[in-house]
Amino acid sequence: MIKHDNIRLLATRKITEALEKMSVHLTEDEIYKALVEPPQSDMGDLAYGCFIIAKTLKKAPPQIAAELAQHVVKDATLISAQGNGPYLNLTFSPQVFGEQIIHPILEGSFFKKQILEKSPKTMIEFSQPNTHKELHVGHMRNLCLGDALVRMLRYSGREIIASTFPGDMGTHVAKCLWYMKKHNQEPVPAVEKGEWLGRMYSRANLLLEDQVGTPQEEINRSELTEILRELESEKGPYFDLWKETRAWSIELMKNVYKWANVEFDEWYFESEMDATSANWVKELYAQGKLEKSNGAIGMNLESEKLGFCMLLKSDGTGLYATKDLLLAKHKFENRHIEKSVYVVDMRQALHFKQVFRTLEILGFEQAKNCYHLQYNYVELPDGAMSSRKGNIVPLMDLVKNMENHVRTNYLSRYKDEWSEEDITQIASQVAKGAIFYGMLRIDTNKKIVFDMAEWLKLDGESGPFVQYSHARIASIGRKFPRNQNSPLNWELLSHASEKQLMQALFGFNTSVALASENFKPAAICTYIYELAKKFNVFYHECPIGTEKEVAIRDARLALAEAVGLTLKQGLALLGMPAPEKM
Repeated sequence: MIKHDNIRLLATRKITEALEKMSVHLTEDEIYKALVEPPQSDMGDLAYGCFIIAKTLKKAPPQIAAELAQHVVKDATLISAQGNGPYLNLTFSPQVFGEQIIHPILEGSFFKKQILEKSPKTMIEFSQPNTHKELHVGHMRNLCLGDALVRMLRYSGREIIASTFPGDMGTHVAKCLWYMKKHNQEPVPAVEKGEWLGRMYSRANLLLEDQVGTPQEEINRSELTEILRELESEKGPYFDLWKETRAWSIELMKNVYKWANVEFDEWYFESEMDATSANWVKELYAQGKLEKSNGAIGMNLESEKLGFCMLLKSDGTGLYATKDLLLAKHKFENRHIEKSVYVVDMRQALHFKQVFRTLEILGFEQAKNCYHLQYNYVELPDGAMSSRKGNIVPLMDLVKNMENHVRTNYLSRYKDEWSEEDITQIASQVAKGAIFYGMLRIDTNKKIVFDMAEWLKLDGESGPFVQYSHARIASIGRKFPRNQNSPLNWELLSHASEKQLMQALFGFNTSVALASENFKPAAICTYIYELAKKFNVFYHECPIGTEKEVAIRDARLALAEAVGLTLKQGLALLGMPAPEKM
């Protein structure tokens, strides 16, 4: 993290000067990084722990904090410096917050700072849906997580390439095509063909499972193998059907991405890596870089307790690892990336350990900068979802249901005031906010239990609650427009709830920087939720519309506007819209 926060820099310089008087010499970096926010807002704005200098001064940290407080110069900017146990607590004037935080937020420069050091060019690969299956609510955790990381890291000043790697080859495709050609009696629908294709896949699985243990099982297996061979040869009726149906699935994916406002710089497909990756593995084996085990070719990692990384089966067909290996090579050599992040669920942990170690042994230096960002599953209240079994919540069906819920329960009261276009747009924004926030607020190592009613609540920790807070601020701004040319007296913001809001605002960029470095969008969810809660306390305790003193009202309007802009920026980093009215 770079020194981007003006108030932290001011605190750093005050402490540096005080330490110099005590003959302690620390760099600005050391002091800046040691600053923390006190556990309670009334204790101060920033705290400096005196642990690291205790050994140098041969005194207890509480004693050092008390002495340090005596050496800190108080002035119009710093109104208090007090020892509190082992910490030195600093309190700045509202004028400092107004000039260094609120004003830069209002004029936009606050959100344009680089807050992390430059890093190697990084690719984030996320959203790897399979064609010939229907996208469901479970896919959204990956999509929301990857998109939020791209947004957060770009905001922080990093160079990021977003990529996706859909699975358009494999047994799941063969099953779907097999059912369509041999068993389906339905006509292909004129619209929503991708969704229909997913239902074909589920029916194929159910039929195949019904026939397990019968003479038909062996026939089915043989037919599926033949379909896969035809697809690999790239000719024949099944290959033609594959090309046609693959386009339906990709159209569905693009519709979902358009709805989610997610864009990829690179689209990779398994089919592009299939034959080429198998041939490359054969070359590596011929060069003596891989070995055989029971007829299969791969990398023996048993000495590292990673087993045998199989890259070609005994029948000569490749696996996921085969394709991931070649794709990584392509990313390194063609896109010149130095770091690669894979957003894939936790079940693939061993797979990526094997792939990364194999890349390293093969001589790719970038392999040490490959990272598997694991996440846990999304479940329904009654258990796990499975496209194979058909017990899923189709994503676009869910979106329609949530939008209808918002229209009926929240927006119907405005049908005579707002246009139909406004109602439709806001229903879409709130549904999207509910899904994205619900997917992102839970730490990646925990399961998510999808509950539509909970996620759509306007009170409690939800996307709609944060969005509603933003809309309320926008409404205040429309009702009570602030004189943009009038000078603001920040010292009038002296109420405890005003102070807490200002403290929260100045922590935004630091929160984003830490969340970005640790790949934790959940931390941004927590930040904007807490900021929205603090605003609601301020709104009830500090009147705006009924405040007769114009100078106080203008200062509060400016503070509210700054909160609204910060909520909007925080929502944007999570891929969520910020409605102007709700």
